[in-house]
Amino acid sequence: MTDNPELTAVRASHEFDEIALQKFLEEHVAGFKGPLRVRQFEGGQSNPTFMLESGSGRYVMRKQPTGELLPSAHQVDREYRVMHALESTDVPVPRMFALCEDPTIIGTKFYIMEMVEGRVFTDVLLPSLEVEERRAIYRDLVRVLAALHAVAYQKVGLEEFGRPGNYYTRQVSRWTKQYLASKTETIESMEKLIAWLPAHIPDLDETCIVHGDYRLGNVLIHPTEPKIVAVLDWELSTLGHPLADLGYICMEYHSSFSGHAVLGTADVAKLGIPSEQEFIADYCRFAGIGPVKNWNFYVIYNLFRSGCIVQGVYRRGLDGNASSERALEYKDQCRVRADRAWALVEASA
Repeated sequence: MTDNPELTAVRASHEFDEIALQKFLEEHVAGFKGPLRVRQFEGGQSNPTFMLESGSGRYVMRKQPTGELLPSAHQVDREYRVMHALESTDVPVPRMFALCEDPTIIGTKFYIMEMVEGRVFTDVLLPSLEVEERRAIYRDLVRVLAALHAVAYQKVGLEEFGRPGNYYTRQVSRWTKQYLASKTETIESMEKLIAWLPAHIPDLDETCIVHGDYRLGNVLIHPTEPKIVAVLDWELSTLGHPLADLGYICMEYHSSFSGHAVLGTADVAKLGIPSEQEFIADYCRFAGIGPVKNWNFYVIYNLFRSGCIVQGVYRRGLDGNASSERALEYKDQCRVRADRAWALVEASA
């Protein structure tokens, strides 16, 4: 079963001037013709996403949410910029049509991109597929990740997309600040991680484009073939260290969005899905690098970062400006991730 996002009417808290949007499209998207029909994708906990149907075809719009935003969050302009830069590379991304940084048009920044046809799978076990299809999809998932990290960011105009070096130091500081800004209760394991992480950062200087949220649910799979046709949701992308992305996707072997390790407890060999060690080894082969040292740090870091992110989602839900009505379901998810991360710290001691 695929989990293609549900389309709904635009929710009241996300309504905007659709006439102004149509005028913008007519002026800035080549070949656009009305009339315009707007519906909203359910899900996408950060930036509201909309299907735009018109006489000239279908498009997708991503915009910032309304209300007060956390520092450095919801940067749709960064999403647009990185996908536009990657259009000429081996990384599959939708075509970008227009970016609007003028908040007076519909109330926030937004961009328009191609509607790519494909399947979305959020169940990492891929229960509706055959063994060979699962194996092929996971192999392509790691291949595309290595292809992203191989892109020479200077050659695609992204030399100022982030700061090279000291990636984990800056990220731990950033996410700690964002967590504290959205904190609703004291979580002991989060407090311990905030102290532990800065003291255990590996001494690494390699810099590449990192996606920041690379996982099965953020790629589109070809309608009939087991290959990726588009990588989506680039809001958290920057210049960083490649093992941050690898550690992020491997969180599924340790803790899922429902709080338990789906891949870590399943018989993945029987399903045709690689084990964590096999997934890491596949990445190393595609990337042309040797074995990874100090692996648990990258998972611990990502569990901490993920906890900070879901805490922000929950806080936006409390404040009434979340992108999904399901935001309040994230109430305990920061604690779940932090507890799992601290358990890995203790296991590594």
